[in-house]
Amino acid sequence: MSASRRSGTTDELGPDGPGPDGPEGSGGSDLLAALLDGMDAALCAFDADGVVTHWNREAERILGWTAAEAVGRHGFAGWAVRRADAEEVEARLMSAMQAPGRQVHEFALLTKDGGRVLVRTQSAAVRGPDGKPAGVYCAFSEVHTQIDLERSIALSEALFEDASWGVVLVDADLRPAVVNAHAARSLGIGRTSVLGRPLGELLAQGVEELESALTHVLAEGSPPAPAEIWVGVRTPDGEKRRCWRCGFVRLASPLAEEPVPLGVGWLFQDVTEAKQSEQEASLLRFRTNQLHRAARAAAECEDPVEAAVVHLDFALAGFADHALIDRVSGGAVADGEETSPVRLVRVAATPSGAPGPSLQASGKAGLPVRYGEGHPALQCVDRIGSVRASVGSVSGERAREWALARQWPPDVVHALCAVLRSRGRTLGVVTFLRGSGRGQFERGDAVYAEDVAVRIAAALDLGGVVGRA
Repeated sequence: MSASRRSGTTDELGPDGPGPDGPEGSGGSDLLAALLDGMDAALCAFDADGVVTHWNREAERILGWTAAEAVGRHGFAGWAVRRADAEEVEARLMSAMQAPGRQVHEFALLTKDGGRVLVRTQSAAVRGPDGKPAGVYCAFSEVHTQIDLERSIALSEALFEDASWGVVLVDADLRPAVVNAHAARSLGIGRTSVLGRPLGELLAQGVEELESALTHVLAEGSPPAPAEIWVGVRTPDGEKRRCWRCGFVRLASPLAEEPVPLGVGWLFQDVTEAKQSEQEASLLRFRTNQLHRAARAAAECEDPVEAAVVHLDFALAGFADHALIDRVSGGAVADGEETSPVRLVRVAATPSGAPGPSLQASGKAGLPVRYGEGHPALQCVDRIGSVRASVGSVSGERAREWALARQWPPDVVHALCAVLRSRGRTLGVVTFLRGSGRGQFERGDAVYAEDVAVRIAAALDLGGVVGRA
């Protein structure tokens, strides 16, 4: 319990009122003692003569001296400060009576067991009823504790001002409470505009996954490792898909006896470019491996057409849902050769129903596929280059009609045609088809399809030479 002297200068330090024996005086004294003992900082007070009048529990914890042992002593000399330093320490503390505002000092105090503690003090004058200095109060804490606090504050300010990654403080309702400049730029909105808004208004995609992660952190605590979350960010140029590497920490109040969640600290860094490069490298390795495996398997095929089908089957894995091989009717077409409109005959195709290996078609009958004018496969032969086609944003029925009109399976929405070339001649077309579950073909896909087409063309050309195709 805090202690205070009940006479003389001690009374000048408190408000005017009834004596300590009266009910109001007793209540005021108890209130003052409770306030002093509830402080997080150590506090002591001196009267005008330098006599200790107040000493709280935190001061007792730091130095070991109880209130009963401290109150009534003159200064710190010989018990809380070495005698050699006592005069200087007392002069610095008592100088606050004549100085405006607060003064900050650092010096070493002695503990009851003889140890030394470096403390940082803030002292200020205490005025009496007449407005004249009646004493000094001194709040102090261990320097390392104060430095830790200052570092925490400095770190917090730096994170929310200068950090090169996004920092968002999310409250218990999963709404942003504080946002740094980097996070605001990543979200494409001003820092103040973000505050208090549901995450669903800030992100077009990835909201459910992000909210699930935040809810888990509130309930279970911080995850052991960062998580990568793909989100859709609304921008003036439309929605952009980004990959954020996110770290989460649960924030609890340090003032509560039991941890009370204040929210979640969410830190993230945009790793979209690195992730895309990683995915592209992984995809390239897989496709290169598929080409290698296909070449080894095709080398064991006696029938060149079967070898061409093997190349097609290996190419389909992770690349397309369906595939077709069509050869030019009447034989290969040399560059610059005058020909009537090109007709294509089916050589092989994947099953249109259940998945399975590609099947060779009865192309020996020479019946052309009913491709209409302007069909992507015919354009591919005419241009001697790859052609991509997509149905676009239409209804399911319109997409079905679009696919059937081009003699493709009804679930197709994206197509890529690559010309089959060998020995300077056009042999036909290989067509890769994707359903709605996949994205449209990109330039990198066309390069891969052209690599596959070279191998298929070589096999078909060999079949023509040996009379197998």
